[in-house]
Amino acid sequence: MSQKTEKPSLSGQRLKTRKRDEKEKYDPTAFRDAVIQGLNETEGDLEQVSKFLDVCKLDYRRYSDVLFDVLFAGGQLAPGGSILEDPDQSKVCRTDICVFGCDGDRNKLKAYFDVFNKLLRRYKYLEKSFEESIRKLLVFLKGFTDDEQEKLAITLGIIFANGFCKAQVLVCLFEDHVVKEGIALRFATALFRSWLDEKDIGSVVKTLRASGIDSRLLELFPLNKRSQEAFVSHFKKEGLEGIVNFQNKQQSVEIKKELQKSLEEMMENDDNPKEIVGYLTDYMKKHELSDSDLVIHVWNTLMSQVEWNKKEELVAEQAIKHLKKYALVIATVARSTEAESKLCIKIQEYCYDNMAFMKVFQKILVLFYKTDVLSEDSILRWYNGGHSAKGKSVFLEQMKSFVEWLQNAEEESDEED
Repeated sequence: MSQKTEKPSLSGQRLKTRKRDEKEKYDPTAFRDAVIQGLNETEGDLEQVSKFLDVCKLDYRRYSDVLFDVLFAGGQLAPGGSILEDPDQSKVCRTDICVFGCDGDRNKLKAYFDVFNKLLRRYKYLEKSFEESIRKLLVFLKGFTDDEQEKLAITLGIIFANGFCKAQVLVCLFEDHVVKEGIALRFATALFRSWLDEKDIGSVVKTLRASGIDSRLLELFPLNKRSQEAFVSHFKKEGLEGIVNFQNKQQSVEIKKELQKSLEEMMENDDNPKEIVGYLTDYMKKHELSDSDLVIHVWNTLMSQVEWNKKEELVAEQAIKHLKKYALVIATVARSTEAESKLCIKIQEYCYDNMAFMKVFQKILVLFYKTDVLSEDSILRWYNGGHSAKGKSVFLEQMKSFVEWLQNAEEESDEED
């Protein structure tokens, strides 16, 4: 008769979960209440606020979003920007000791920046959460009052000026619903004014460029008002000349990029130089550009269209053939004395920077003299001190015999007269 074999079983003492391994319940409301209570006990003394935030031993790592909601808006933010209310109406769920709750004086708002400064220096791990919280505030911008938007703009101007946040977060201002209602422009105006009160325009330009939004400022305006003229008019009226000058330069860069692209396409399609001249003339007139504004740009575009031979004896013939074809184009942007002087220096520097062209400099200047791109006076002015230091002795030696010929021809002409 068979007997059942007992199945093996585990035995031994059951291990208890250690307290530190137990997962603590996520309770942002309790964290919010503790922060609000601590802030209210300071009675608005921001030195005491910083002291409280330094010693309170709350879990900032887990509830960083709630912490910054309270410090900026006075309570925990719901989607859209409203303050989350507590079902228990006897419970205090907001505080006036925050950016939105202060009286709006710039010095008081700067004191709040000092609170953030001390907090982030003490707890470095909060830097990323701080940036994310600012991004969230900008997303919720429409849900705040005009007064709250103004306070936030002034505070952010101080924050950006002191490098406490990347300006990339400002992409939130380009959302259609914020731009359409004029909120983006009003907010940006207050932000730039605060920023420039703190630092110079160089700080603004550097930060905007690093974040890749320096070319998007025109997008702050609603579509029906989006123009360079409207931009200049608005910021001049607000007394922000630095922003106006920066945008004018930025616009000039964009216009030149557009022109370069068009010229490159026309040259690739082998369009007639006369057609290119017509386009270039109209473009200059449309955008109120002078020849001296464009002469270097057109030269660079012309020279970038050819894959130059590395051998000196071949590149000279190649360059002269190419430049002779487009001499009329370069002459269109070398009509003034200033433009011709710029062109002479640019040709010199180009030949110096591209070693295969070192012996081609004289040939290019002579070609441009014969095709009426450069005048006799411009060449003599270059030779007699208007040159660059790059390769100076080499190029002056190259031009010596031609300059002497020009001077002799000028003397003979004077004698005949």
